[in-house]
Amino acid sequence: MTDKRIAPGTDFTVRPLDTTTWPAFANLAEKNHGVWGGCWCMGFHVKVGPGRTAAQNKSDKEKLVHEGRTHNALVFDGDECVGWCQFGSPAELPEIKSKRLYIKELRALPAWRITCFFTGTGHRGRGVANAALGGAIIEIARRGGGVVEGYPEETDDRRVSGSFLHTGPMAAFESHGFARTRQISPHRWVVTRVVHPA
Repeated sequence: MTDKRIAPGTDFTVRPLDTTTWPAFANLAEKNHGVWGGCWCMGFHVKVGPGRTAAQNKSDKEKLVHEGRTHNALVFDGDECVGWCQFGSPAELPEIKSKRLYIKELRALPAWRITCFFTGTGHRGRGVANAALGGAIIEIARRGGGVVEGYPEETDDRRVSGSFLHTGPMAAFESHGFARTRQISPHRWVVTRVVHPA
């Protein structure tokens, strides 16, 4: 049975994406047109866009789930998956945003990357991203921990809802102990923290 973890301060539970939770993940993605235009949370695994269909992305994501090569912390409200946060090693998630500037000042790769978030329509503004990030940190600790990077956007000076920023809002990362390391675009930062093994 898949381990459930309660998200503090909410009625949510957080579970890892695996073969038992794939149907709930897929149901949320299908309700939201494959997520971000049919990405199916593949955009950090491979280059998506022209030449790749939503069906191919779905198939490839499911294959990675069966192979244990993709990791998402899924947020559940009862039995319904309402959002997630994706994490993985740099080898699993090589396609990050603002990559040219990221590489320019790179000193060492992290053990883990937190690359993207999604919250389903009708569930935004309820703390789903925050719960998902907390769940990802717990899963990373269970898998040995290490230096973890995220690539959130700062929204303080713009009228942009954090729910629609697929790399995550800065406030969520800072509330979980991440510190700004360097800026890689006008609004995007590399943030880091060390997660100790569980």
